[in-house]
Amino acid sequence: MYPVPTPADKFTFGLWTINYLGIDPFGGPTRNAFDVVKVVEKLAEYGAYGLTFHDDDLFGFGPTEEARRNQIDRLKGAMAATGVKVPMITTNLFSAPVFKDGGFTSNDRAVRRYSLRKVLRNIDLAAELGAETFVMWGGREGAEYDSAKDIQAALERYREAVNMLSEYVIDKNYGIRFAIEPKPNEPRGDILLPTVGHALAFISSLEHSEMFGLNPEVGHEQMAGLNFAAGVAQALYHGKLFHIDLNGQRGIKFDQDLVFAHGDLYNAFALVDLLENGGPNGGPAYDGPRHFDYKPSRTEDEAGVWDSVQANMRNYLMLKERAKAFRADPEVQQALAEAKVAELRVPTLNPGEGYTELLADRSAWEDFDPSVYLHGKGFGFVKLQQLATEHLLGAR
Repeated sequence: MYPVPTPADKFTFGLWTINYLGIDPFGGPTRNAFDVVKVVEKLAEYGAYGLTFHDDDLFGFGPTEEARRNQIDRLKGAMAATGVKVPMITTNLFSAPVFKDGGFTSNDRAVRRYSLRKVLRNIDLAAELGAETFVMWGGREGAEYDSAKDIQAALERYREAVNMLSEYVIDKNYGIRFAIEPKPNEPRGDILLPTVGHALAFISSLEHSEMFGLNPEVGHEQMAGLNFAAGVAQALYHGKLFHIDLNGQRGIKFDQDLVFAHGDLYNAFALVDLLENGGPNGGPAYDGPRHFDYKPSRTEDEAGVWDSVQANMRNYLMLKERAKAFRADPEVQQALAEAKVAELRVPTLNPGEGYTELLADRSAWEDFDPSVYLHGKGFGFVKLQQLATEHLLGAR
């Protein structure tokens, strides 16, 4: 029996994901787009919580005000009829030719000013629809050639832009937070703020840093060979996990955007365990939307698109069940204790201890015998991982 998703699970989907037409650099569309009202109705039917979108996903680039308002009103009507929410909105500053060198960091000043106006307009829409998070993915904010971009100046222009956006939100009393989405490469060769660590450092320089957090994505970290669960743990540690994008990735290659858990299943298991439980001994967990930013495979027809929607939610819920069983298993608890996992939360220094007291403690050096770690004092990590494997495969 598969677990059944409900809105309480807070599963959300990007309109751009469901309406991915199957286009890649070597082939055109293999599907037609769905009307937004149908998307909302189908998501409600399958138990999803919400829909997210870029401005251009909903009404195209450069629409008339009448066409723009018509699509917004149709979406609002579908939301009212189904209960589907729009918890996050983002702005497309990467598809149209005008953004060929980026939006906030284009070498062309006029493009930068146009980009800010486009984002301000979409922040107003986010507030109108009740969105709480505004995601910023700088897909074109970067370069292919070192000599073509003054990186320090680009970061200052990026900072100037988001500082102004935060002031706008404060003055309008919108209550919206911003989530920066890191990515190491693609579509540009070198994107600014490529990893969780880069984005955290940038956020610390902002005038209203408390309003800015992260929207990390599975594939974006894994396509650079990084451990996504570890990156999310760092974002939680800093209190900066404002939103999250879930999908699947199979190693260091292009951004595949597979269904969640159709890539590194072990890391997906660790991620769900972290999001739901906050780690083996507590710690910050995540209570925001579980957002699926994937692409239905180019091979699929309409039925395959809706199969992929259900697969994302089903995989998350199955992993959630496996993680719960893993944590409740007495053997796992014993293995965690033997691996001293909980001991890492014990401060290395005693209360009130500084370097003077540490230098006076003979047990920390003079009487400590490091030789006993040769052929002894193993941590049992393999045993612990095997228990995780058995739970993951349903053998326990």
